This record gives sequence, C-alpha cells and structure tokens, in this order.
Amino acid sequence: MNTVTEPGLAGAPAEAAAERRRAHETNKLSKRLHRLVGQAIADFNMIGAGDKVMVCLSGGKDSHALLDLLLSLRERSPVPFEIVAVNLDQKQPGFPEQVLPDYLRSRGVTFRIEQQDTYSIVKRLIPEGQTMCSLCSRLRRGILYRVAGELGATRIALGHHRDDMVATLLMNMFFGSRLKGMPPKLVSDDGRHVVIRPLAYVAEDDLIRWAEHRRFPIIPCTLCGSQENLQRVQVRKMMREWERQYPGRIDNMASAMGRITLSHLMDRNLYPFTTLEPTGRADPGGDKAFDDEEACGTIPTVELPVPPIAGTTRKA
Repeated sequence: MNTVTEPGLAGAPAEAAAERRRAHETNKLSKRLHRLVGQAIADFNMIGAGDKVMVCLSGGKDSHALLDLLLSLRERSPVPFEIVAVNLDQKQPGFPEQVLPDYLRSRGVTFRIEQQDTYSIVKRLIPEGQTMCSLCSRLRRGILYRVAGELGATRIALGHHRDDMVATLLMNMFFGSRLKGMPPKLVSDDGRHVVIRPLAYVAEDDLIRWAEHRRFPIIPCTLCGSQENLQRVQVRKMMREWERQYPGRIDNMASAMGRITLSHLMDRNLYPFTTLEPTGRADPGGDKAFDDEEACGTIPTVELPVPPIAGTTRKA
C-alpha cells in the first residue's frame, strides 16, 4: 500500500528533535550560569540581607547578562536585596537613548539614566590614534561612584567575567611587570563603596550564548570598541588561540588566581625570604612543590647512581 506524505511533514521529526536538543542545551546553560554566579556571590560574600545593588548597565552583553541573572537569583534568594540599574549615557554620537529605558521598563526594573558628556572630554584630551580607555574609565568610575552615593547603593555590581579577569592578570604581567589581577570584590578608590563582580566564574562564551538566547538589546561601544590595537584586544586574541589549541587553559589560569603559594613567588614584602631558616621539620609544600605531576606529567621513578665519596674506592 502506498503511503502519501503531506508536504512539510517529512522533516518534522528531525526539526522537533533539533528543537529538543536546543532546549536541553539552553537549560544546561541556564543552570550553569545561575550556579556559577550564585557560587561567586557566596564565596566572596558579595551580597547580604538588605543590600541595595547598583548594577552598572552599559548595554553590552556582559552587563545585560549580569542584570538578568541577578534579577532571577533575587527571586530565589534566602535574603532580600534591592536592585537598581544605572546607565551612563556618555553622549556618544548615534547612541540610541530610548533602547535601555524601554527595555528596563519592560522588565519592571528600577533604573536611572545618568547623562554626562564624557565623550567630548575624551575626544578633546586624547590625540587621535592613542588609547582612550584609561581616561574614559576614570571619568566613568568617578561618575558611577557619585551616583551610587546619591542612590544609597551599598554594592556596585560590574559585568566583568572570568576571561576579563585572566586578561587583566596577563596584561599586568606583560605590560606592567606586576602580578595583579581584577578582584571579584574590592573597596572603591574613594573608600566609600564595595564593588563586586558576580560574573567572576563565568566564561565569556557562555555569556555570548545567553545573550543570543535572551535577545538582549545590545548597544555596542563605538568609542573603545573600534580600537583594534589595544593591548587588551591583542591579549584576548592570544587567549583565544591558547584555548583553541589547549581547551581548558583559561579556566586553569582563572583557578590559579585563587590558589597562590607565596613562598614560591618573589615578593619579599609578602613572604619573609630574608629571614628564612631551616626548621628541622619536613615541609609538604617545600621544594617538592616543583614536582607537580598534574602540571608536568607523571615522572617515572629512576634509580640514580651514587657517586663515590672522595678518598674512598668502591668494592668490585
């Protein structure tokens, strides 16, 4: 007996299966993001009961994801806290002023749009072709600290993620000759605010996927985003190439930032190298720490020949 297949139905099972796979992967991504953000908040005591968290929303994927995840986590949090979103409109030409207010109203989020023409200041003071990030960052930071005080915010939340933190570590090593990263929690420059980075454990690739899934209204930065020769851009290219060749390397570097052995670095201000003397007790973290099988691979046991003591002869 002949079977008649209606047009359009032949591919339906395959399409349904693909949709189920996409839904499964998205669910896994959602769980991972919520778990990692919640873990970072708990590990560093970022948010407590009664805190008012000012989420700095630039319009990029990272700050959009930060706000989105914090709103979700607030609903299931055992402690109550407030969220207020703040966007700094720096008066860049072509900036779509209504995109973020419309989006935030649709999410029912309390927000403030702070308008300050830092764009003109940066363009006037920085010669064409030179890096704008440093001045722009200082101006933006000062304004956000002021706004946080005016709003009574107890926490300032920034959207830096795991890859940002590793890139900062490498930049400070390569170009600043210092071992310094981007902490998940710190006291602000003026000593009046606590700055937190709840995305500290989150990979950038996951944020890209989440932004696509959630369809955030992304607003690109036309000021610094177009500077292709920035040191940070070059470091990020290097990191991506490392990750392509050796998957998991960025995660290892991020984990290393929280597993520091001061006795095996060179900072005399943090470790008493000058007064170091033998204790007569075995130290499990001593020079054997160089023989790390996980880092170097398993080293086979080798019987080394014992050289004769001077003035003696060996028996045949």
